[in-house]
Amino acid sequence: MRPITRTATATTPRRPEGGPAGEVAPAQPPAFFDPSRWGRAAGDVWSGTWLDRDALERRAHQRLCALLRFARVHVPLYRRLHRGLPPASAATLAELPVLRKSHVMADLPASLSAVGLSRGAIEEFIADPARIGRPLAGRYAVWTSSGSTGVPGVFVHDGDALAVYDALELLRFRGLSSAPVPAGPLLASERYAMVAAIEGHFAGIATVERLRRTFPLLAPWVRAFSVLQPLKDLVRQLNEYRPTLLAAYPTVAELLADEQRAGRLHLSLDELWCGGESLSAATRAQVAREFGCRVREAYGASEFLSIAWPCRLDRLHVNADWVVLEGVDARGRPVPPGEPSHTTLLTNLANRTQPLIRYDLGDSITVLPAPCPCGSQMPAIVVQGRSDDVLTLAGRHGLPVKLLPLALETVLEEEGRVSDFQLLQTGQRQLLLRLGRAGRARADAARAVLRAYLQRLDLPGVRVQLDAAPPCREPCSGKLRRVVNAARAAARG
Repeated sequence: MRPITRTATATTPRRPEGGPAGEVAPAQPPAFFDPSRWGRAAGDVWSGTWLDRDALERRAHQRLCALLRFARVHVPLYRRLHRGLPPASAATLAELPVLRKSHVMADLPASLSAVGLSRGAIEEFIADPARIGRPLAGRYAVWTSSGSTGVPGVFVHDGDALAVYDALELLRFRGLSSAPVPAGPLLASERYAMVAAIEGHFAGIATVERLRRTFPLLAPWVRAFSVLQPLKDLVRQLNEYRPTLLAAYPTVAELLADEQRAGRLHLSLDELWCGGESLSAATRAQVAREFGCRVREAYGASEFLSIAWPCRLDRLHVNADWVVLEGVDARGRPVPPGEPSHTTLLTNLANRTQPLIRYDLGDSITVLPAPCPCGSQMPAIVVQGRSDDVLTLAGRHGLPVKLLPLALETVLEEEGRVSDFQLLQTGQRQLLLRLGRAGRARADAARAVLRAYLQRLDLPGVRVQLDAAPPCREPCSGKLRRVVNAARAAARG
């Protein structure tokens, strides 16, 4: 990819102690990829895997104190939010203010320690899909998140953070028997495929493209496929590529399992990895049955790539030495183990370029009260993430066509340029689009983009109506389900 045309000169003051290797950082931010830093992060992650719960808490607390000292000096947002609060060594998380996506996006440069990295430079970077997986200003990864809260997010990660994420993925998610540095295929004879939204700077596709460029020998065995294309084209491409490892949203995996059962898809998978949405027991069982392989769940976000990993019993364990999760109720009070939270506050202990301290992630988690029989001392959780509906519309000759919520959301966000929306299916050939703060011109443009996408999927007879009502949030949680089958929602009550 070509370099950005207006590169901001981004330098960071010296950091206090407490980086991934405990060293004092240089004047320049860490490189996008540095083998020695990656090796130190891998060693840290390896050793942290075997710590008991008290040692994990001590390590996380040390990193939190160092992060607070750094952020209060070098990040304007925290100089303002934390003014008058106890010193870092005496502060507890519960005393600190909650950070929301709207706070970050209201003044994006103020959330950064990188001096001179402007909003304009960042927006120019993410506006160009040719730069997906490339570093901004030669040093930073930039990932965007969906606008499921009504505000899309932009998150900037430095080389130290990327090294930690990579080490967590390789050594914990993949297992400690994996090779320490990927120098060819992920493992001998593996072929990895990710089926996702690949048209924007999302964490998944950006990470795949970054790894393909950092380790060129990986490229033939690592590919990504778009969920926006017609299903028959996706099936054909996967059959030609013949992956042994497949990563996808649960709704995508379920749809592909239907194709496998129907005999149109012919994959022989060793494992299938799911994330990004709630994975129900029924979906896990169906996908495992049709593909004849283990289905593993991962939990990550654009704010922290590798939040939790699955043990041999398929329970999710938080990487508690590098990320802190707080399950809280609607009033921000901690919920006890065994009870689902209203939302979750995340503190990223790895990233100094854009520190996230008590960031409202929006997901509901339940911390399991009993120790996991697998023996890991890291907290085990159940995650209730996004749960949008797959829509089934009538195509030509009345044949059913399934539409993935991820694809519909991506089309409206990336092409329609709207984030506060709700799309409801009200009939076999009827969709209702609710938009929050969009004006008439923006609403008409979003509807036109959606109609064009339906045409590409051979759904010319589907009507898209605009609804003057705003998106309707869940009455108890306040969360927004953005793609809804209205009949199914009515049955759910």
